[in-house]
Amino acid sequence: MKPKERMLCTLERFSTAMLAALGYLPAAGLVLAAGALAASAGLGAVVPALQWPPLALLGHVAYDGMMAIVQNLSVVFCVGIAAFTARRDKHQAGMIALLSYLVFLTAGHTTLQQLGRLAAADPTLGLYGSGQAVVLGIQTVDMGVTGGVLLGFLTGWVYNRTCEKKFRPAPLRIYGGVRWSFLCMTAVSAGLGLASCFVWPPIQQAVDGLTGWIAAAGDAGLFLYGFLERVLIPTGLHHLIYIPFQFSSVGGTLTVGEHVYTGAYAVLMAEYNMGLPFSDSIRWMYTGFTKTFGYFGIVAAFIWCARPEKRRRTAAMLCPLLLTAALASVTEPLDFLFCFLSPVLWLAHGAIAGTFMVLLDVCGVTGFTSGLLSSLAMNLSAGAARTHYPVLYLLAAAEIAVYFMVFTFLIRRFDLRTPGREEEAPTQAPAGREEGFPFKALVAALGGRENILRVDNCLTRLRVWVQDPGRLDEKALHSLAPDGLGCHGKEVQLVFGFDAGELRRQLDDLLEKNALSS
Repeated sequence: MKPKERMLCTLERFSTAMLAALGYLPAAGLVLAAGALAASAGLGAVVPALQWPPLALLGHVAYDGMMAIVQNLSVVFCVGIAAFTARRDKHQAGMIALLSYLVFLTAGHTTLQQLGRLAAADPTLGLYGSGQAVVLGIQTVDMGVTGGVLLGFLTGWVYNRTCEKKFRPAPLRIYGGVRWSFLCMTAVSAGLGLASCFVWPPIQQAVDGLTGWIAAAGDAGLFLYGFLERVLIPTGLHHLIYIPFQFSSVGGTLTVGEHVYTGAYAVLMAEYNMGLPFSDSIRWMYTGFTKTFGYFGIVAAFIWCARPEKRRRTAAMLCPLLLTAALASVTEPLDFLFCFLSPVLWLAHGAIAGTFMVLLDVCGVTGFTSGLLSSLAMNLSAGAARTHYPVLYLLAAAEIAVYFMVFTFLIRRFDLRTPGREEEAPTQAPAGREEGFPFKALVAALGGRENILRVDNCLTRLRVWVQDPGRLDEKALHSLAPDGLGCHGKEVQLVFGFDAGELRRQLDDLLEKNALSS
């Protein structure tokens, strides 16, 4: 296989592993959006039925339950990626990943504790801005989802190379196989947790050091503020960008009598409650603008660029996530659908977000931007003279249009595999499938049972690794998967749509039975 092809295959495996870990997010987003609507105080004032205590309680339970998933996406990535990349006994790899993640967190916590570096929680902000976070009840260095993604791939890699290890001495046999994989990963995860306490803080300090320049650089600084607040989300470093501005004196102060309000958020709310004109501090609160409006353009581009026959399905998957972003400013379920898979889109996303923060400032907008319903209610109550909200909503429409046009251009120009652009599955079963899929014909087309090394699948493709590519019958394979066949060296990919997982399980069963019978 040529180096370019090898690199593309590696990137494809990476992207499919990431997507596999996110498989439950569309359903979680639907429940999250429903919970956000039921628990919304602003909507409750318009629809009194939502104020009924049992319904409000149900809304809060749904919202908080799904937010627990969003706030722990690092462990979701770790377990999901490890299970996906494992070649056999995927449940064992997932369990080892979970245990390894706990060791990773604890190693980081213990290292910080022993070095006297555990941060004390602020009464108002908790650990936000400290560079540390509490994950699964363990305080450690805040790496966002980066730690989980890295540990997930490491677990899959180590597991595949150690799960068949056997020891000859009888007393040691119990430590072979998956137990040996666990022992290896214990050392790896402990080392990674310890290293994170030395490697990650300097990176955090470098990001934190940008705040002084951002505050003094005018519109250039404001652009960088908006750009980094979006782009750094996967690393968890974005907290170090916005926290100093929104909750410390870097973002401005307001003195009213004996009271001193510190940070853009406190200043904004004090000015709103007292009926004062809004100060320049509000510019640091514009981070909600793209969360509330920009994702309409992103989702519209994804739906428009999806294959025509998949647009309805893509819309059904993305609209609940869009509703969550617009109403609750929770964008992670949408962010992680493309931040790792399409870096060019992710960088464009940050650039557009930063540009519109500058435009809001240049146009003199001093309105509320976070949450579609809450911002509308607060802007109307504050009045157009104080907020200039008509201009805000004109810019919102412009941002939606810019996102749509830029994302549409980039997706089609680079043929990016955004939601709905996967290879199409067969709409009709080929001849011979009336009584089930012809697995025997598939095995024969792949060169026979002895030529098949292993079988796997991604969301839409059956992936088979063979020993000798020369024994493949590509004509027969095309007839079995007429809408998609790719042969890359020893790897064969057959497109079957969302039935790929079930077909892989049935093929595994057939190959296992044949192996036992032989």
